[in-house]
Amino acid sequence: MATAIHELTPQEASANPPAEAIVVRFAGDSGDGMQLTGGQFTLSTALAGNDLATFPDFPAEIRAPQGTLFGVSAFQINFGSTAIETAGDQPDVLVAMNPAALKTNVDALKPGGLIIADEGEFGQRNLDKAKYDSNPLEDDSLAKWQLLKLNISQLTLDAVKPYGLGNKEALRCKNMWTLGLALWMFDRDRAPLVDWLKAKFAKAPELAEANIAALNAGHAYGETAELGAMGVSQRHVPAAPAEPGLYRTVTGAESISLGLVAGAQLAGLKMFFGGYPITPASAILHTLSRYKEYGVTTFQAEDEIAAVASSLGASYAGSLGVTCSSGPGIALKTEAIGLAIMTELPLVVVNAQRGGPSTGLPTKTEQSDLYQAVYGRNGDAPVPVIAARSAADCFDCAIEAVRIATQYMTPVMLLTDGYLQNAAEPWKVPDMSGYAPFPVTFRTDAPAEGEAFLPYARDNKGARPWVKPGTPGLLHRIGGIEKAAGTGNLDYSPANHQAMTDTRQAKIANIDVADQQVEVGETSGTLAVVGWGSTFGPIHQAVRRARNKGLDVAHIHIRHIWPMPKNLGDLLKSYEHVLVPEMNTGQLKTVLRDQYLIDAIPLNKVSGQPFRIAEIEDAIARFFDGKPGNEGGEVPFSDTQLPSPEAINP
Repeated sequence: MATAIHELTPQEASANPPAEAIVVRFAGDSGDGMQLTGGQFTLSTALAGNDLATFPDFPAEIRAPQGTLFGVSAFQINFGSTAIETAGDQPDVLVAMNPAALKTNVDALKPGGLIIADEGEFGQRNLDKAKYDSNPLEDDSLAKWQLLKLNISQLTLDAVKPYGLGNKEALRCKNMWTLGLALWMFDRDRAPLVDWLKAKFAKAPELAEANIAALNAGHAYGETAELGAMGVSQRHVPAAPAEPGLYRTVTGAESISLGLVAGAQLAGLKMFFGGYPITPASAILHTLSRYKEYGVTTFQAEDEIAAVASSLGASYAGSLGVTCSSGPGIALKTEAIGLAIMTELPLVVVNAQRGGPSTGLPTKTEQSDLYQAVYGRNGDAPVPVIAARSAADCFDCAIEAVRIATQYMTPVMLLTDGYLQNAAEPWKVPDMSGYAPFPVTFRTDAPAEGEAFLPYARDNKGARPWVKPGTPGLLHRIGGIEKAAGTGNLDYSPANHQAMTDTRQAKIANIDVADQQVEVGETSGTLAVVGWGSTFGPIHQAVRRARNKGLDVAHIHIRHIWPMPKNLGDLLKSYEHVLVPEMNTGQLKTVLRDQYLIDAIPLNKVSGQPFRIAEIEDAIARFFDGKPGNEGGEVPFSDTQLPSPEAINP
């Protein structure tokens, strides 16, 4: 059953002025369908024309014990009528499906925010699992927030009773009841969700009808229950301004996959993707497996080493070899990446970073593999490193990785992280006619009689020729043992190894990358906030807020981590201070100090959660306003006493 979008009366509009942005977090047990609920709310929000950013946050356990604190799954969405850069600092609304979800998420809710709690789940057993001494819905411990207690479980059972489902199956529909209420609260159309449910449960129509009934019941409850008396009212968020064009929502994994396909097309190559399942990189394998019609072959290997080795073999045979993993898997791939460096074959390696070391935090985000990407191989083994800043930016970064790999005959590492992989945002589908092709030319002409083929001869980019095996007259040998310059014969001599090492270094150092731009602010001044990767959104918003207060601060965001843009050193030296926020213990800071001898100041966070805008905004302010710890204009932080999130945002 579909309805038209609700039109607010003048009285409703004056009582509830349009909000520029609202942050909603759905939280529940990992079996409550919070990711699905959030994903479908995202779909309805995108169809309403709002700009948005999402942050799925789920446990590492395949199925944690129900109702426990470590089994909570959450999905946060920030949507509005203006440009949205992050998933939001503090939720305005928290939907808590059980006590554990409330306990692990309520402290993030802004003061005065709204809690919607399923009181049907707040029995003594679940309270004990969440380590509550008393029921927080009854003991006034939530007094600083608005509280709406609803027995969502019972209301769902009542709504789906006509469909004859068992109690367990019926309760699985409560996320749809909750979604229906959320759609009413934010003036969303149910019709796309109804269509989606019918398609999803096409082979089980009774489940489709039950879920649709729950969705409609939640929406009807909002319409009829007079929630205004409880402080809950319907809010309309106007559409955000947007350039004309075709839009879709993409996650980072989807965007990278599309970019790899586009890059292969621009290079005129077929693609071979060898992968092994690992969180959060697996979604790229899943996505690429659907693109066979574009010349994409996907292979799920038995381990990480087999995955990268098969991809390198495909590159040797004349395809674009691609592989992906996360930090532990990249460690296993390292020897084969070194082989790609020595053989000088194109290979794209996607590193979807997660919290480490070792198995670390499988489902949480971090930026702690930058050292691994830049330095993490035996021998002097440089590779280009590119870092994507947003889900949509992953598309262009993937194309750039393919360009560099094929034009310079080198492996390239593309850095994303768990946040980018899973987060979604609107993406304007680009006109591919605006992308310059970079077609690969394979060497096919045999040398003149009496001349030898030189597999390590160089073109003007320093790249050696790419020859498909079996090409007549171009028999050659490559491998992991040092080769003689030009001929490719084995050569251990000191002078040759020095020359080949210098040649490989120079090839990477001379890769053509665009000059570094300033994202916002001036090209010189008091403070530059320098970031990379997924910190773009919070840094950008924090710098914009600081500049609105009159502070002399600029934002610089680096895409090409290695080699760095040629103008970056001079640009950074034009500022009195350089602040580097990153989700590690200071890795880019160290690289910048090493390369440019500047006193880059770290701002570090390794909590498994992305930066909040307020954390960076407060750190910026310490350079200007003489807060404690910054009297007399000293820098606010040092390597010996790195700031904790609590110190940054007390």
